[in-house]
Amino acid sequence: MRVFNILLAVFTLVFACKDQEREKAVSGNGDYIVIGKRLEPNDLLSSTEMTRKFQELKGNDTLRAKFKATVADVCKVKGCWMKLALEDGKETMVRFKDYAFFMPKDIQGKEVAVNGYAFVETMSVEDQKHYAKDAGMSKEEIEKITEPKKIYSFEADGVLVEKH
Repeated sequence: MRVFNILLAVFTLVFACKDQEREKAVSGNGDYIVIGKRLEPNDLLSSTEMTRKFQELKGNDTLRAKFKATVADVCKVKGCWMKLALEDGKETMVRFKDYAFFMPKDIQGKEVAVNGYAFVETMSVEDQKHYAKDAGMSKEEIEKITEPKKIYSFEADGVLVEKH
């Protein structure tokens, strides 16, 4: 029984420390909340500049980048992806490195800054339908997805979300 109590105390301390680490990771940084890896809101590319960078990517290219844009959509199920508005009605699908963190589900319309890797990929019909379902699209809209689609993608290791 004594060993059980000691183990219980150790587990409690470990999980308490993990909770404190999470609090530090999402503490404020100026006008932003930090989620994931900490990054500074300086030297950010604009959505216009990032659109040009995506257009220049070829084949298996990846580009390390840090840019700001407005959230066009976010996963309504658990915040595991978001779409950021680029120029000319284009968007980039942002996912998070190793699913290490998730976005608040109420950030549509807010400005964010992301840090990570940009690349272009072809998204399968199955994946498009999965993301459409997560976004809350109707069954009829989802059934209209029938072709693979070339998309701008971004794997973020850190995100800044505006506070207001």
